[in-house]
Amino acid sequence: MIRHSMLVLPLALVATPVFAQDVEPDEGIVVTAARTVLPVNALPLTVDVIDNAALNQQVAIGGSIVDAVSALTPSFSPTRQKLSGAGETLRGRSPLYAINGIPQTAPLRDGARDGFSIDPFFVDRVEVIYGSNALQGIGGTGGIVNQVTVGPPKQDGISGRVLVQGNSDSGFSGDGKGGKVAGLIGWRQERFDATVGAAFEKRGVFYDGHGDRVGTDLTQGETQDSRSWSVFGRFGYAVSDTARLDLMVNRFQLKGEGDFIAANGDYRRNLPTTSVRGTPPGVPATNRTESAALTYTDSDLWGGNLMLQGFFNRSRDTYGGEVAPIATFQDAVIAPIGTLFDQSQNRSRKYGGKFSYERKVPGFEALTATIGLDVLYDKTEQRLIATGRAWVPPAEYRSLAPFAQANLALFDEKLHLAGGVRHEDVRITIDDYRTLASYGGGFAVSGGTPKFSDTLLNGGVIIEPWKGIRAYASYAEGYTVPDVGRIARAVNRAGVDIDNYVNISPIVSNNRELGVEVKRGPLDASAAYFWSTSKNGSLLVQSGGVFEVQRQRVEIQGLEINLSAQTPIPGLTLSTGYAHLIGRTDGSDDDIYEVDRDLDGANISPDRLNLAASYRQGPLSARVQTQFFLSRKFERTPGNYDDIYSFGGYNVTDLSVRYDTAFGGLTLSAQNIFDKFYIDYYTQTVRPTDNAHFFAGRGRNFTLGWDYRF
Repeated sequence: MIRHSMLVLPLALVATPVFAQDVEPDEGIVVTAARTVLPVNALPLTVDVIDNAALNQQVAIGGSIVDAVSALTPSFSPTRQKLSGAGETLRGRSPLYAINGIPQTAPLRDGARDGFSIDPFFVDRVEVIYGSNALQGIGGTGGIVNQVTVGPPKQDGISGRVLVQGNSDSGFSGDGKGGKVAGLIGWRQERFDATVGAAFEKRGVFYDGHGDRVGTDLTQGETQDSRSWSVFGRFGYAVSDTARLDLMVNRFQLKGEGDFIAANGDYRRNLPTTSVRGTPPGVPATNRTESAALTYTDSDLWGGNLMLQGFFNRSRDTYGGEVAPIATFQDAVIAPIGTLFDQSQNRSRKYGGKFSYERKVPGFEALTATIGLDVLYDKTEQRLIATGRAWVPPAEYRSLAPFAQANLALFDEKLHLAGGVRHEDVRITIDDYRTLASYGGGFAVSGGTPKFSDTLLNGGVIIEPWKGIRAYASYAEGYTVPDVGRIARAVNRAGVDIDNYVNISPIVSNNRELGVEVKRGPLDASAAYFWSTSKNGSLLVQSGGVFEVQRQRVEIQGLEINLSAQTPIPGLTLSTGYAHLIGRTDGSDDDIYEVDRDLDGANISPDRLNLAASYRQGPLSARVQTQFFLSRKFERTPGNYDDIYSFGGYNVTDLSVRYDTAFGGLTLSAQNIFDKFYIDYYTQTVRPTDNAHFFAGRGRNFTLGWDYRF
C-alpha cells in the first residue's frame, strides 16, 4: 500500500513501504480518481493507493475489497461482515464506490450493496480519496473508493493469471468450508488487445470465537453461505502513440444459498444470534451488478490530456423477506395482519458521461488548468416482488456538472496553490404515488420535479521547504442528495407535495483540514486534524425495524496520526495508525441549528488504533496486523449516556504469509488468529436489544491459495 500525504493526510497503514533516499518514491504515480494526470504530491487531496500486492494480501485475509479498505484505514468503520454496508462510513460519512470512475451507488435509493459490485480478482488497485469532495460528482461526502481494474497486457502475445483458493473455519466444519477459482487471460497484437476473465466463489458458513455459527441476516443479506459468479472483459485499441480507446464490461452476482435461518440470541446473557438449518421464505438475498464503459484518452492532444467516457450501470439488489418483523409490509386488504410475506428489490439503471481536458497554460507553464463536464442519469425504484407493489416509486435523477480546476507551482515547487469550482444542476422526477398502508394508513403523494443547483468550491495550499517535509491546509465541498427513496416511501401525512418537500433537498458537506508530514529516510510520519459540517445532513434512524432518514445538522471532527518506519532488520517495517472521531448532530425539533447529541454507530466509526509488522525479503513476504476498536459511549440526549447503546471495544489480529516460487505463489492467511469472540460494532451500537440481529463477529478462519502468472 502506498501512502500519499499531500494537502490532506492519509490514514491507512503502509504494507511494505521502501525509502532508499530522502525523496518520495511515489511522485510519479497518477491517481485516476483525482481526474488529473498530475502526480499526487501536487494535489490538494487525501489519497491512498492500495497496490496489487497489498490488495491481494488483504483480500486473502478478509475476503472482499470492503474488508481490505477497512483493515488499512483507521477512520473507516469496522465492516459488518454482511452483504449490506449500511452504517459503514469513512470519516463519519458514506464513501462513493466506483469502478474505473463509474459510480456504483444509486443516488436516489442507496441499497448499501455498492461494496460488492466486482470480484477483487479483476481489480488491480484501489484508490481511496478521503473527505468530502465533488471530484466524481454526487456521493463523495465521506470520500471515494475507486476500484481500478486490471490494465491491458504489457507486451505482445498471451499472458494471464489463475487462482485456486480454499477457506475454512478453524474447526474445519463441513458447512464452514469454501473455495474460489478464477482465471484471466490477455492477448495483445500491435495496436489491439483483449483481456477476459471469470471467477467463481463459494463461501461457507461463518463461525464465531465460541465455535458457533454466526447469525444469518435474512433481510439485508449475507456473504456467508453464498455463491458468486463474475465475468470481466477489457478490449483496447491504440489509435495512435498517445491516444487509446478502451471498452470495459463487468458482471457480478452474489446470491445466498438459502440453507440456514436465524435462531434468536439473548442480549441479556450476551448470547449471539446463530444459524440453524432451514429454508428461508422467498428468494434468497442477491446482489447483481452489470457495468460497461467506453473510454477514449489522448495524453498529447494540443499539448494536453483528454479523457472522454460514456458508461452504463445496472443493478438489482434483492433483499430477503420475513413475515413478523417487517410490519412495514403488512396490509389488511391483502392478508390478515401478521400473515403477509413480502420482500423488496432495488432496481437501478444509470447512464452517464465524463469529459475532461487538462494542460499547462501556454506561456505560463507553472499553471496547470483543467476543464470538464459530468452528466449522469439514473432511474431507480424499489419493488415488493412477492405482491407486486411499489415501496419506493420510480424516480429519475438527472445531473449536469461543469467544472474547472487549477494548480499553480511556485518557488521551484516548494509552494503549491490549487483550487477549483464545480456547478451541480440537479433535477429529480417522481410521479404521483401512494405509500404503503403501514405508513399511517397510506397516503396519496403528489409527485413533482424538484430542481436544485449549487456551486461547490475547493482549494488548498502546501508548503514544502525541504524534500519530504510538508505543512498543508485544504478546504473542499462535497455534494449529494439524501436517500430520496427512503424519504419518499416513509411519508406519513396527507398533503405532501414532492416539489416543495424540504426533506429531499441536497446535502452539502464542508471539509477543512490542517496537517504536517515528514517522509525522509526510513521514517514516514504524519498528523492531521479535520472538521466537516453539513447544515442539513442525513442520518439513518431505525424505526419499527426499518431504517429511515432524518435531516439534521451534522458536525464531525477528527484527529489522524500514522507512523511507519523501516527497522535495522532488512525487509522489516513497523507501522501504526490512529483515528479519533467526534460526531454530533441536532437531536431536537426546535428549528435551532445546534448540535446536542452524539452520532451513533449507524453514522460514525469508533476510535481505532492499528498496529502492523510487514516483512519482505526475497521470495518470502509476511504481515501481522492488529486492529483495536476502542470503547465508546454515546450521549443520546444532553448529559445522558445510555449504557445499553455503548460500545465495549474489541481487537482482532490477522496474519498472512506468502512464498513465491517458479510455479506460482502460495499464500496462507488467517483472520482473527486468536479466535477472539466479540459482538460486532454495529450490533452493539445500533441494535443492542434485538435478539434476532444480535450478531457476533467471525472467529478464526484460514485461507490457503495458489496463484500463477504467465
